[in-house]
Amino acid sequence: MKYKDIRELSDEELAQKLEDGRAELFNLRFQMATSQLDNTARVSQVKRDIARIQTEMRARQIAADNAAAQN
Repeated sequence: MKYKDIRELSDEELAQKLEDGRAELFNLRFQMATSQLDNTARVSQVKRDIARIQTEMRARQIAADNAAAQN
């Protein structure tokens, strides 16, 4: 998922994507441990997506805090 696409999502959609990403990462790790994972690169992709989502959520939180502090 591109960062540009992530920025267009609402806060609720970001939270849902984060939850889905963490669940997928858990399943991928489980498959890797049992030697059932075919595409090991997917683990890195999911980790990056989670980090991108967390970065956007934090940026929004900082922007909201700054807006509240200016009022």
